Amino acid sequence: MTLRVRVSMFLTLLSITSFVAAPARAAAPGDVVSAQPTTVYLLPGKLLEVPVNAWHLRYTSTSAIGTPNTVSGTLLVPKASYPLGRRPIIGYAVGTHGLGDQCAPSVSMSQGREAELALVSLFLLKGYAVAITDYEGLGTPGQHTYMAGVSQGHAVLDSIRAATRVPAAGLSAQAPVGIMGYSQGGASAGWAAQLQPSYAPELRLRGVAAGGVPADLGAVARNLDGGPNFGLAAAAGVGLDAAYPELDLEADLNDRGRALLADAADDCVGDLSKLAGLRFSDISPIDLMNQPKWLARLAENRLGGTPPRVPVFLYHARGDEIIPLAAGSALRSEYCRAGVNVRWASLPAPNHVTGAIEGGPPAIEWLALRMLGLPAFGNC
Repeated sequence: MTLRVRVSMFLTLLSITSFVAAPARAAAPGDVVSAQPTTVYLLPGKLLEVPVNAWHLRYTSTSAIGTPNTVSGTLLVPKASYPLGRRPIIGYAVGTHGLGDQCAPSVSMSQGREAELALVSLFLLKGYAVAITDYEGLGTPGQHTYMAGVSQGHAVLDSIRAATRVPAAGLSAQAPVGIMGYSQGGASAGWAAQLQPSYAPELRLRGVAAGGVPADLGAVARNLDGGPNFGLAAAAGVGLDAAYPELDLEADLNDRGRALLADAADDCVGDLSKLAGLRFSDISPIDLMNQPKWLARLAENRLGGTPPRVPVFLYHARGDEIIPLAAGSALRSEYCRAGVNVRWASLPAPNHVTGAIEGGPPAIEWLALRMLGLPAFGNC
């Protein structure tokens, strides 16, 4: 074998070795794990198919404690071309659906039982794409981290990133972006607004609409304690415990509490009414809400500490029996003091659900003006 042949073989082997040894790029937040075409329906029985291109997504995101995870969701894109430049993308954050995978919005949309599609359809009629996250652990392995704000905010922002990374969707990474949500979704939208400058600065976010926002989880929990909607407070306990392992909720419960919360851990929102009337004192021998570990995480999940850099539309029902009006108005005050361009609407709605119905259409129209690049006028 000649020297030239030996050198050639050595160089070839070296190049192969280098190729094999080269590390694969780590998945980045918003990378698409899978995008499967799907169909969504407005009515049960798979009636009234929504005439859009739709994908069930699995994408990478980041947990509340900073670890990579995989989240599912749905991307809806109108079939008609968008005539005004880059098609806007709305990150739509749903309200409370429950704790079990069968409660995920991607499941309810595919079965024609997703009530929030009525609002989502208003965006679709404007020609906008809509990315709807299922949140961490709702539709993917693990417990849903219900009401863990940082996790939910990440999931919303990464659903928008993922939308731009589905080649067949034809969406631009430079598209104007809006975010909207109510209740759990309102908290998620608020967290997305606060996190976006540091977590997803490349997104061209133009405005955020958040309604019925449970900005202070401690205050909301105290309001729900012993009332007909105590199941929501218990579910938040389960969700925060899933997000922050050191909370170790099970160790602080009594036998009754362990049995009740284990039973509720895969319930949808309608099933949580079986916990109506209970108090935290009924399920734990200690004062859970005032334990240092819980106080720390509740404070960490309180909205208002970081001002968003885009206009924000906040709306709240005056008669909200679940999330007191004071929680929403306090967030407004904090944002206003920090110089955020806030538009506030106190709605005459007599309860929490009606607040979503009354506030949704005005919030969508407000966001549509932001997508057009028109200035926002606050009322601080």
